[in-house]
Amino acid sequence: MHGLSRLGNGNSNGRINLSSPSPPSSPRIRHSRGKSLAGGVYKQGLGERLVFLLFSIVFRRKGVLLLAPLLYIAGMLLFMGSFGFTVLDLGHGVEIVYRRGPPGSVYRSPKVFKRLWPLMEADVNGTSHNVLMEAWKPRVKSIWKPCISTNVSAAGSNPNGYFIIEANGGLNQQRLSICDAVAVAGLLNATLVIPIFHLNSVWRDSSKFGDIFDEDFFIYALSKNVNVVKELPKDILERYNYNISSIVNLRLKAWSSPAYYLQKVLPQLLRLGAVRVAPFSNRLAHAVPAHIQGLRCLANFEALRFAEPIRLLAEKMVNRMVTKSVQSGGKYVSVHLRFEMDMVAFSCCEYDFGKAEKLEMDMARERGWKGKFRRRGRVIRPGANRIDGKCPLTPLEVGMMLRGMGFNNSTLVYVAAGNIYKADKYMAPLRQMFPLLQTKNTLATPEELAPFKGHSSRLAALDYTVCLHSEVFVSTQGGNFPHFLIGHRRYLYKGHAETIKPDKRKLVQLLDKPSIRWDYFKKQMQDMLRHNDAKGVELRKPAASLYTFPMPDCMCKEPDPEPQTDPA
Repeated sequence: MHGLSRLGNGNSNGRINLSSPSPPSSPRIRHSRGKSLAGGVYKQGLGERLVFLLFSIVFRRKGVLLLAPLLYIAGMLLFMGSFGFTVLDLGHGVEIVYRRGPPGSVYRSPKVFKRLWPLMEADVNGTSHNVLMEAWKPRVKSIWKPCISTNVSAAGSNPNGYFIIEANGGLNQQRLSICDAVAVAGLLNATLVIPIFHLNSVWRDSSKFGDIFDEDFFIYALSKNVNVVKELPKDILERYNYNISSIVNLRLKAWSSPAYYLQKVLPQLLRLGAVRVAPFSNRLAHAVPAHIQGLRCLANFEALRFAEPIRLLAEKMVNRMVTKSVQSGGKYVSVHLRFEMDMVAFSCCEYDFGKAEKLEMDMARERGWKGKFRRRGRVIRPGANRIDGKCPLTPLEVGMMLRGMGFNNSTLVYVAAGNIYKADKYMAPLRQMFPLLQTKNTLATPEELAPFKGHSSRLAALDYTVCLHSEVFVSTQGGNFPHFLIGHRRYLYKGHAETIKPDKRKLVQLLDKPSIRWDYFKKQMQDMLRHNDAKGVELRKPAASLYTFPMPDCMCKEPDPEPQTDPA
């Protein structure tokens, strides 16, 4: 339900209030409606006295039990603000009066920013300190280093057949499929055929494996552990009339165990000589034996490197970021900003509460997900989504969080994103807070980007590389991009993710308070940064992915340094 359908009844006809700067008085404070006498004194009647006496007796004896449900419901109603009203200022003298939702349920961040902006600027002018120089505390203990070779089994002789997979989704969904396919091929002692990329209706990228990843290096890096070929041999193709679609497509259940592959897939592979799985996504369990996990590690962190055209431009972009951030010792912040139209539409969150936005989002949902959001019984609750931390952070909210943490306006920020929804409107506050902001479109020339246009996965690969080498990475919405990037950063940076994952439930509560003090907001953000530092080093739990948590499967802990003793 969008904002205009939640209009309050300050006016009897429920219309938008264009003139009054404050909400109408609450019905709860109209104490004497229908009961006042000429002298202003009201006397209880006999009936009311009896009712009061009855309630008193019941409450003394069984009131707690009998009235508990009613008290609970009343408390919830009060908490939900069902009786309150709020005025939302849309600018240009237009205000909407609507029933107030629970704290954090409404996007009020622009109002908070408008009030705090002068204080932010005064804060910067009063100090030259930038937390970027010391975002992560020096770590003496818990230093990890890559050690994949100790956990990987060698390739078997006489492979059992050919394993063909089709990878779907965007760049990192494809990456997931590739790495799991390597692990399965090793498990089955099969020869892996270079994966086929499925043309996704959302990503709309026709790139093949070799357009994104270095095929020859991939085959070489895995050669001692898994056999990989670019295409099926002629005798297998002849058997299936040169049509890969004729090869049996196995329907595997999600998160299948190694035992399932050995019992169900291996016999088919031995009988047919080749099997195909399309699509192959999330088809291998997280918990597998160490030598299978080792193959995942080898594929993801060592064998998969980007194709040369991507690699060369990405390296130039990283070098340009380092050069531009010379004031901060070559350090910069990268932000994965998920505020594209499809993400905003999918989240079912509201930002400007207008009819135009609602219509635009309804159309985007229908285009991308064909009736999924119109199914019977489906209820869209934007306020609940926001409270639960499921709404994409706006550029303004990301900027306020970073400024609160202590990143000042001299910080070089790289924004990794697709086409931002209403970019002119929503990116302006972020640029105001961080005037040195860069994107791939400002960092690379139009001529350099021309070969990548229309190929979202190749463009995402550029973003991935620039984010990988930043001093601080900010993840704002989840998804495969940050999951893989966080794990890759742990692999490169001695086990620490050096990543900020905002507590969005907490953040929306803070940004729902127009009167919040800047010093209090800063303290909360700095606590959030310290929490992220403490959580930077985490070991993989049984149900978690090693692509995000590479310790201990892909990395080994270095011995803690022995304390130095003074010579006698």
